[in-house]
Amino acid sequence: MQSKKPEKIDLNSEYPCPCRRRGKLVPITLTEAFGCDRCQRIFVVEDNGHVLEELSTTYPYKRAWRWNGNNWNLVHSKLGERYLPIALGSIFVLVIIWLPLALRMANGSSLIAWAMVALLLVLLPALMVWLTYRR
Repeated sequence: MQSKKPEKIDLNSEYPCPCRRRGKLVPITLTEAFGCDRCQRIFVVEDNGHVLEELSTTYPYKRAWRWNGNNWNLVHSKLGERYLPIALGSIFVLVIIWLPLALRMANGSSLIAWAMVALLLVLLPALMVWLTYRR
């Protein structure tokens, strides 16, 4: 039975790709990095050999994994853990406080404009949360 405790990553071994595309990580000679033979991504070893981090990515937050001897476990970034409560709090403030104030201050013709601005300000953080957590 394999341990669930994170193990140190051996730079001379082959591992499965953490992106779940059935590729294999192959060590890149003379570096502390691995390349996937299937998805062509490059990963570097960080945190004294315990964390594998994706080198170049379009994802806003670098993804990192720990090896437990059997499979990769995703390491969650602290910024990503705090982002959801901040976005939800801003949505709450916009809907509960700002929207009623804007509607009260608006007169006839500008009522629709204020409602659209409020809707956009609520949808923007919601879109940001969705884009952050869709992977």
